[in-house]
Amino acid sequence: MVLQHATHGVVDGVLPLVLVRSLLFGKFLSSLPYLNTGGVWAATPEIASALVSKACELADKHQVRYLELRHEVELAHWQFNASRTDKMHMRLPLPQTDEELDKSLKSKLRSQIRKSNEYGLSIEWGHDNLLKPFYQVFAVNMRDLGTPVFSRRLFSEILSAFGEQAELCIVRKDHLPIASALLVHAGGVSEVPSASSLRQFNFTNANMWMYRNLLTRAIERGSQIFDFGRSSVDSGTYKFKAQWGAQPHPAIWQYYVRQGSAEDMRPESAGKKKLVSIWQKLPVRLTRLIGPSIVRGIP
Repeated sequence: MVLQHATHGVVDGVLPLVLVRSLLFGKFLSSLPYLNTGGVWAATPEIASALVSKACELADKHQVRYLELRHEVELAHWQFNASRTDKMHMRLPLPQTDEELDKSLKSKLRSQIRKSNEYGLSIEWGHDNLLKPFYQVFAVNMRDLGTPVFSRRLFSEILSAFGEQAELCIVRKDHLPIASALLVHAGGVSEVPSASSLRQFNFTNANMWMYRNLLTRAIERGSQIFDFGRSSVDSGTYKFKAQWGAQPHPAIWQYYVRQGSAEDMRPESAGKKKLVSIWQKLPVRLTRLIGPSIVRGIP
């Protein structure tokens, strides 16, 4: 569903909403699930407030547990009764040349990247032709993280929808895929919605080497910003992204909670940790079979 505010036939405010039904989290409205950012896009604060009011009406009508708006700037509205600010979008302003980027990296980081050359790694760029090895690495990594895996079809649809703006990256050791990433270039920004590596090959620094190549690729495509995605403040992924020079930008997720507590609405809440531990012990083949039907209900 999409809420719009228009004057004289011109749209001056939009709020996309997705109604999600989940066995784990119940029923909720989100803008936008599965993405890093979303929420209200409006010409004025008054229009933004009107859209939120309408969204709250829909939340009441559909009797959802909560309405979640993934903002980057705090929006004032009397019906918001919870918020999350523990995540940061990590974004790196890119120089014009790869040489400039290399000079900006700390010597320790450059040394880690060079160390990867000792293991004979190779890199390949492609599209649908690399979907199988990409998904192979992705599925194993998600199982190891304790997270239900998205379907292979989803990535196929992303590649189809974005065309030449999207590409897959595969890092191999002795022809075996050990790291993979999806990279999307649009509007002067290169974003990596998914990056994975196999833990048993951590000694090769394959993930580090892959990200260095992702940054090179972004510069080659003319991007001014590399978006690493969001991370919890001071987490391992936050520190990984910060070492490249990525700068934190607040993720301000605002809620109209109707049922339950705001503390229990995310997969990383205390009540879900046991489920994560169980998932990590399942065979990858099984997680690929049942994961897609579960993950569609996880925001």
